[in-house]
Amino acid sequence: MGGAGEDQGGLDFLIVTGMSGAGRTTAVRSLEDLGYFCVDNLPPTLIPKFAELCLRSADKIRHIALVVDLRGGEFFESTFAALGELEEAGVAYRILFLEADDETLLRRFKETRRRHPLAAESRVQEGIAEERRRLGEIRGRAHSIIDTSRLTPLELRTHVIRHFGPEGGGQPVITVLSFGFKFGLPMDADLVFDVRFLPNPQYVDELRRLDGADPAVSQYIFKWPVTASLMRRLSSLLDFLLPHYLAEGKTQLVVAIGCTGGQHRSVAVAERLAATLRGHGHRVVVEHRDVARHAAATEPAPRPGLAPRPGAGSGPGPGPGPGPGAGPEGG
Repeated sequence: MGGAGEDQGGLDFLIVTGMSGAGRTTAVRSLEDLGYFCVDNLPPTLIPKFAELCLRSADKIRHIALVVDLRGGEFFESTFAALGELEEAGVAYRILFLEADDETLLRRFKETRRRHPLAAESRVQEGIAEERRRLGEIRGRAHSIIDTSRLTPLELRTHVIRHFGPEGGGQPVITVLSFGFKFGLPMDADLVFDVRFLPNPQYVDELRRLDGADPAVSQYIFKWPVTASLMRRLSSLLDFLLPHYLAEGKTQLVVAIGCTGGQHRSVAVAERLAATLRGHGHRVVVEHRDVARHAAATEPAPRPGLAPRPGAGSGPGPGPGPGPGAGPEGG
C-alpha cells in the first residue's frame, strides 16, 4: 500500500523527513496549524504501534505527521520495516521529503551556528554529503518533494498548506467573536470592530434580558439603516483582506465584534457577519465570549437560608434591577 490518501479507518498518516536545515521545523508548525497531531523524532520501530493507538483512540486522532530523520541514529535504519508493517495493517501513508542544495544548507548552518547531526567531528559540508547519501532511498519513495533552496519560511509554509490542507483549504479559518468592552479586549483578536454606535436593545424593556441571537433582538438591530450600511462595509473589507492574509500564510483569523457588554449588538452582528462570510465560501466558526455572563446574572442563585425577594433585580443592592436610564449592562 503506502499510497497517498486515507486508510479504511480514515487515518491520514504523513511521514516528514529530509535534509537537516531544509525546513522541517517550519513544515511541522504549518501542519500543526492545519490540525495535524505532530510527533518529532519518533523512533521508526514505534510507528506501527503509534498508528494502532491512533486508530483505537477515543479522541479520533486522524491527521498525524511524524518527523523521521537521521537524528534517530541506528533507529532510522528500521524505517522501511516500519513502513512495511503499516502497509500490512492497511494504513495508508504519505512521505514528504524536504531538501535544499548544498550551498543553501551550508549557508543556513553557518547563519544559525548549529552543528550538523552527522558532522560531530568533521566539516558541515561532509555531514551534508553523508546525509544526502543515506537519505537517497527514502527520497526515492517520497510522495511529495519540496526543494526549499529558494523559499523563504513563509513561502514554505504556503506550500505545505496548499499541499496538505483540506480540499478547498488553504483558506484561513475565520473565527467571528463577539465580546463586551467592559470585560476587556480579546487577547487573540486580529481585527477588532466597535459596534457601540448602533442602537442599543438594552433600553428596550422586552429585549433587555435577551441576547443578540434572539430573532426579536436581531430584528431590532437590523431595522436601522446604519446597521445595514455597517454590514455592507464589513463584508466588503473582509472580502478584500482575506486573500491577502492567505498570501501571508495565515491559517486562522479572529475577527472580534465588540459592544458594551457583549450581549446584544455584538452578538447579532457577529451572527450576521458569519452567515455572510459562509455565503461567500469562507470557513467560519462563531463564538460569543460574554453572553454566558449575562445569562448567569439574570438568574442569581439565592443566598443560603434566604429565599429570593420578589422583584429583586440582577444589579447590586436592594430593589429592582437597573432601568433604561441606568448604565448599559448589555449592549
